[in-house]
Amino acid sequence: MSMKTYLLECAWYCALALGAAPAWAAGAPDAPPGAVAAARLRPAVTAQHAAQAVMLGAATAGTRIVAVGERGIILLSDDQGKNWRQAAVPVSVTLTAVRFADAQHGVAVGHAGVALTSADGGAHWEATLDGQRIAALALAAAKARDNDAAIREAERLVADGADKPLLDVCLLGGGRMLAVGAYGLAFGSDDGGRTWTSWMDRIDNPKGLHLNTVRRGGDAVLIGGERGLALLSTDGGRTFRRLELPYRGSFFTAELPAANDHELVLAGLRGNAWRSTDGGRSWQQLASPMPVSITASAIRADGSLLFANQAGLLLTVQGQGLAPSPAAPLPPLNGVLDLRNGQLLALTMQGIMPVAAPFPGAKP
Repeated sequence: MSMKTYLLECAWYCALALGAAPAWAAGAPDAPPGAVAAARLRPAVTAQHAAQAVMLGAATAGTRIVAVGERGIILLSDDQGKNWRQAAVPVSVTLTAVRFADAQHGVAVGHAGVALTSADGGAHWEATLDGQRIAALALAAAKARDNDAAIREAERLVADGADKPLLDVCLLGGGRMLAVGAYGLAFGSDDGGRTWTSWMDRIDNPKGLHLNTVRRGGDAVLIGGERGLALLSTDGGRTFRRLELPYRGSFFTAELPAANDHELVLAGLRGNAWRSTDGGRSWQQLASPMPVSITASAIRADGSLLFANQAGLLLTVQGQGLAPSPAAPLPPLNGVLDLRNGQLLALTMQGIMPVAAPFPGAKP
């Protein structure tokens, strides 16, 4: 299970225990199917304190910052995070990740299999994919391959409805992109997200394990998932091979610091962080100061790695281990964005928070 999904499920169950679920929980994996369908079709409601919502992902679109989170909230800032305004969004499901190819063209993904595209710097969004379409595409692809196991799995997706979350998306260049998610969902686009096709046949994942994170560096594409699943492509996502790691827990984030297929980093459950400098043939563990799940990461302007964990701490690489930064602890972290000006933006369970970064990065 993805850490993003886990955190949202925890809030969902806590709300049920109290007798009322928050509106954003309609996008959670175990929300009633009717609630998921309604949230997929209902525009995001303008929130008075949207910058304090649960936020899960952020990206830069030129000089603009675009952040996504619960209830379909997408926020825009043109002053480095000092002020935020809400974008027009056609769905109210939780959004998990956002990427921009340039100052105008971006894609966001989220629960109910939703993918959104923008051509105006995030001000407006169009839905181009959802869970029902995902199920239909998966079934058509499985039938085309005449693969009985894949057909049965796709038929289950159809029967379940539009409740499977996309958890991350990666831009591959030239309008190509890859979105991954729960139960092995993997869908690619060659036209900037306007149309999508199933890439599930490219991935060795017969048990349908969750694909939690995807990153690109040059022609290399790295996917991390549950139960130690890791996959690497060296041809821009056209083919993938499994990587063998000495760890069988879930990965929630990945990086390719050198922008190639030689240096790979995966991190996740209970503070586990692993690094390979030989394309995944061997792995070394980065010692963690605490057994707390690492939920996000970023490559800073100086090329150094930064990790964020569920305890609200930012971690830098020091030698063969991770060390907490001097920054004060924050609420549980879902993401972190380096603003390339010495400042960071933390995406937390309590909203968006700017973080001064007086500590130098340490290259791994």
